[in-house]
Amino acid sequence: MSRGPAWRRPLRALDTWLRAPGPAERLAALRLLIGAYAAVYLAARFVHLISFVEFPARSFAPVGVVSLLTAPLPAWLVIGLAALAVPLALAFTLGWRYRVTGPLFAAVLLWVLSYRNSWGMIFHTDNLLVLHTLVLGLSPAAADAWSLDARAGRTNPAPAAHGWPVRLLALVTVTTYLIAGIAKLRLSGLTWISSDLLRNYVAYDNLRKLELGDWYSPLGTRLVGHSWLFPPLAGLSLALELAAPLALAGPRLAKIWALGAWAFHLGVLAVMAIFFPYPLLGLAFAPLFAVERLRLWRWLGLVGRGPPR
Repeated sequence: MSRGPAWRRPLRALDTWLRAPGPAERLAALRLLIGAYAAVYLAARFVHLISFVEFPARSFAPVGVVSLLTAPLPAWLVIGLAALAVPLALAFTLGWRYRVTGPLFAAVLLWVLSYRNSWGMIFHTDNLLVLHTLVLGLSPAAADAWSLDARAGRTNPAPAAHGWPVRLLALVTVTTYLIAGIAKLRLSGLTWISSDLLRNYVAYDNLRKLELGDWYSPLGTRLVGHSWLFPPLAGLSLALELAAPLALAGPRLAKIWALGAWAFHLGVLAVMAIFFPYPLLGLAFAPLFAVERLRLWRWLGLVGRGPPR
């Protein structure tokens, strides 16, 4: 019996992979980790997130969802939305009234950070956080365990609902890295490896920061004098990005790739003084692993004190 056109088979395989059941605790652990990071980030950056109310309207260049606007928002509304994001992040993290607070927080976070990006500089470091939060916020099952809703009996656990959000989070992670690699190939092809493009980026970025009196990398300024270093570094960065989908093939490959990607971000910090906190803290790669097994949850009393798994 025919199973339909051949082009449908990869789609069926992807559907089967996404729909496979998973533990409610893994999804809950990701909600706790990502939500706690978002809450701390928003609280720590609150003054920065509202500083744009003092900017002239001519500096407003809306991006993303903020493109719906033709003029800046009133100052009181900008401040109010940034202030609202913090308690919503806490409700999201704790899983309180999650069917309402989950999607609401995801929407407010998307808006607040997009609005911040609409004033002349786009902060790519937050993109993956926003995407992960959107997936979790639109997944009611994320509060089926280790949440205030679960304690109050406001959940309806179903194993099939706990697997696909985790896999989608992992898919989002590897896709962002893959897109970055494809973008390099589209813009410069293999000359990204054979030319001085990376070296020029490092030199320009550090010189700009030095001229502006900003934090720069003394290591990067020294390394640009050694041109032979940069083609291997460029090739390695491109290979890591293009190989990202391999992380979905199994735990061993996920560990190897995630370690390489983490080391890449550490290198960017050392050579260009660009800090990507979300991946450097490991949160970007958390969906690839069994994070419900972390000792952290025993310390918080969410699981028993038995021997580690």
